[in-house]
Amino acid sequence: MAPPLITLKDIYLTFGGTPLLEGAELTVGPGDRICLVGRNGSGKSTLLKIAAGLVEPDSGERFAHPNASVRYLPQEADFTGFSTVRAYVAAGLGPADDPYQADYYLEELGISGDSDPQHLSGGEARRAALARVIAAKPDVLLLDEPTNHLDLTAIEWLEATLLASRSALLLISHDRRFLENLSRATVWLDRGKTRRLEQGFAAFEDWRDKVLEEEEIERHKLDRKIVREDQWMHGGVTGRRKRNVRRVRELRAMRQSVREQRHLVGSVRLDASEGGLSGKLVAEATGVTKSYDGVDIVKDLSLRIMRGDRLGIVGPNGAGKTTLIKLLTGQIAPDSGTIRHGANLEIVTLDQRRDELDPNWTVSDALTGGRGDQVVINGKARHVASYMKDFLFLPEQRLSPIRVLSGGERARLMLARALAKPSNVLVLDEPTNDLDLETLDLLQELLSDYTGTILLVSHDRDFLDRIVTSVLAPTGNGYWTEYAGGYSDMLAQRKGEALSKDQKLADQKTAKSPADNAPKAPAPQKQKLSFKEKHALSTLPGEIAKLETEIKELAAKLADAGLYARDRAAFDKTNARLSAAQQQLETAETLWLELEEKREAIENSG
Repeated sequence: MAPPLITLKDIYLTFGGTPLLEGAELTVGPGDRICLVGRNGSGKSTLLKIAAGLVEPDSGERFAHPNASVRYLPQEADFTGFSTVRAYVAAGLGPADDPYQADYYLEELGISGDSDPQHLSGGEARRAALARVIAAKPDVLLLDEPTNHLDLTAIEWLEATLLASRSALLLISHDRRFLENLSRATVWLDRGKTRRLEQGFAAFEDWRDKVLEEEEIERHKLDRKIVREDQWMHGGVTGRRKRNVRRVRELRAMRQSVREQRHLVGSVRLDASEGGLSGKLVAEATGVTKSYDGVDIVKDLSLRIMRGDRLGIVGPNGAGKTTLIKLLTGQIAPDSGTIRHGANLEIVTLDQRRDELDPNWTVSDALTGGRGDQVVINGKARHVASYMKDFLFLPEQRLSPIRVLSGGERARLMLARALAKPSNVLVLDEPTNDLDLETLDLLQELLSDYTGTILLVSHDRDFLDRIVTSVLAPTGNGYWTEYAGGYSDMLAQRKGEALSKDQKLADQKTAKSPADNAPKAPAPQKQKLSFKEKHALSTLPGEIAKLETEIKELAAKLADAGLYARDRAAFDKTNARLSAAQQQLETAETLWLELEEKREAIENSG
């Protein structure tokens, strides 16, 4: 078996007198695909930095193979000292790496290498940072929330690229679908200690629940044993002191163990303060168009949203999702067309930018508006400290300024503010950002029980599939199309549309009417598809479907955690074929699109 590339053993670390890591351990070997999971604040990012050699623990050992190259992706990229994005990405390459890789991955991710990195948007900065660590093709990739600020197209590109990569992966992410598709082992960081499951994230939650249940049973047994020993000690220990000193010491040790035990952090409790019933119609758009600087963001949109609908809005960064939300909620007016709103709408918006939080407010001020210490939820007054506890805030944080909160704490605070306001329409713009997986599950349960209407903008595929009843997606040039079901349903329908269109075109070419046999006047020669192009246009959809099936089967084979150790040759062969198949798929899809565009241009010119 190949030696490990990175090993952490018996890692201890304390921050501000509070133990963060207590004997944590981690091993990353060649070909590993490990996800690191745990609650916000459990120390995942810190453990990743220790693995990268950027943070020194109080005690414990870190070993990195001397010949192994390691690249670390932080949550926030540091562009200090770099005048161009190309220079920043190239700085991540090793002496023997191909300099062309920097430009290749920048082009793949749609970023100009000549751009000033200080002027990049959040999504562009994230893509530049990804290009820097991936271009080096390291032995180990340490990725901290790699999907943050990425749109769905970029997330799916990253997923495919990492699946085809030979690098060992250790990644932290709140994107459930991303973790399920990439991981083959799971490390759970809980109360300072690590546990490892030799299965991917899809199996993690059932395993975690079983571990916690067994732990609760053991804790109950220990409590009962302490009670019995305590009764024995008070019932005559004096007369048997010499022969029972050991038993007394054991009782003290058990009590000490219980005192020092770090109990599981409580769960977030989410309750939405619901308003009165809205009208049956929430919003109806008819022929709505909105442009900025001559570019159509929304064009000729007709859409009806009824009470209880759960509409997901997806699309690349810059496609106009936020503009669309503002149009539908009446914050901005369309250039043309009409938007009619229903009666008795109580709209509450959760903004992804957290702009409405003044960093100088206290947590209490943010929840009460600076008026007293009560929060009213569904008509019932609650003390702000009690309400804060539902969102895992400590009572002493009531007077803490918002500027000292972590990203996860600010996200929970925004949720607490939004859910405290009476509403019958919830507008959620990237609500999953910075939330841990347990809080995401609870938010999903809350939204499932919410009786009002939901407008959800998200790049989280799993969250969309669990929540929405229809998806609105851009189809180009400002046009948007609504698809029934979740995100996966939308992808299936779009694929079906493409295949149906191709079949329709084939039928049109083979079908002939009686008029086709009548003598015709000579027509001027015009451009047409060659026989080879026609053949490719009709056969490519079938080839694409076969390649997609093969890629899925190869990825499933690589998901076998023991394949690398059991049969290295089979692992390498499968991995190589997966990479080749993905490249063939990309080539086939590109060719089909080019031929389809050429065919449409020829038909339109006729």
